[in-house]
Amino acid sequence: MVKGNLLVGQSGGPTAVINASLYGVVSRAMNIGSFGRVLGMRYGIAGFMNDEILDFSRCSARTLDLLQYTPGSALGSSRYKLKDEDLPVLLRLLEQHEIRALLMIGGNDTMDTVNRIERYCRESGYDLRGIGIPKTVDNDLFGTDHTPGYPSAARYNIISVRQGGRLASSMQRVDRFTIMQTVGRDAGWLAASTALAKKVKGDAPHFIYIPERPLSREQVLGDVESAISDYGWCHIVAGEGVRWCDGTPVSAGSGRDDFSNIEFGAAGGASAALNLHSLISRETGYRGEFQIPESLAMCAADRASPVDRAEALACGVSGVDLLLGDNSGLMVAIRRLSSDPYEVEYTTVALHEVAVRARPMPDEFISSTGSYVSEEFIKYLAPLTGSFDEMGVL
Repeated sequence: MVKGNLLVGQSGGPTAVINASLYGVVSRAMNIGSFGRVLGMRYGIAGFMNDEILDFSRCSARTLDLLQYTPGSALGSSRYKLKDEDLPVLLRLLEQHEIRALLMIGGNDTMDTVNRIERYCRESGYDLRGIGIPKTVDNDLFGTDHTPGYPSAARYNIISVRQGGRLASSMQRVDRFTIMQTVGRDAGWLAASTALAKKVKGDAPHFIYIPERPLSREQVLGDVESAISDYGWCHIVAGEGVRWCDGTPVSAGSGRDDFSNIEFGAAGGASAALNLHSLISRETGYRGEFQIPESLAMCAADRASPVDRAEALACGVSGVDLLLGDNSGLMVAIRRLSSDPYEVEYTTVALHEVAVRARPMPDEFISSTGSYVSEEFIKYLAPLTGSFDEMGVL
């Protein structure tokens, strides 16, 4: 019997498989019977500070089983920025509910939150073990081959571009170009994933613009004219955080969240796709279209990757097993052993390393032109997203 109760929470934007990680935590913890109670914080740390807690023993087996297939964050989420003055409040609540094990499912900011709580408790003499479970569609967490949530979001975007490319090709005499924007902040992983939509040379996308490679206006206009000359139309995928050569965001937005991250899309009044569309239309006179799916890729459970769901669940189970092994201050990580055949193992990385570092796309995954991906990236991503033919996607 592990001393005390286990508390699990979800934070940040959801993914199509974040609840599979939650199911992995809850099912493993309840089946093993080593914790007093398994509790869930409602709406992240902000909800927990309001004493909003759910006891999983009150959930039916059917409800728990459905978690692994349910989109959104079942516990509710938040993007609350933890303050130093919150730590004593959290410690009192942890003591009050006899919580000795904390699991948080999230991205960089969540790992920072777990790290700070775990360190504060340790320095205060309170025995609390804290473990992070990775989650983000952005795929920019340090120390892991990929993050649960990324393969499913990639799959969503691949299918969208493959189908949207058919639309764009059909409408080329009306709309000569199409710009699609993906989420991902300062990392190009999601934008890059759409390369798997291409089956033959002329298919969408023709160009992929990512934050790791700055753009010039001349390059954009030249790319559009080149594709129209070759194929009669142009399809561009742009990561929301792409920048011009002088370092300014293509979105030209200034909105920031509580973690000082630039807010793209509707939230920040910023849009790389809209600004690229305006530039191309103004300079060429072409009519075009822009598409901004925004957060839809985070909740598309119908397009979830089977590999992604299985790995998300396994990360939840691994988090509990780390607690049972008296570990703390770590994040579960995925280590790739082989791409063909695809094989991984579950390991760890220190929370304090994840909290202060991000993982952009490496140079070897980016083409020499900077406006597409390399074959190495295709080999990296292909095992994660699953087949597309069974969905009737041409």
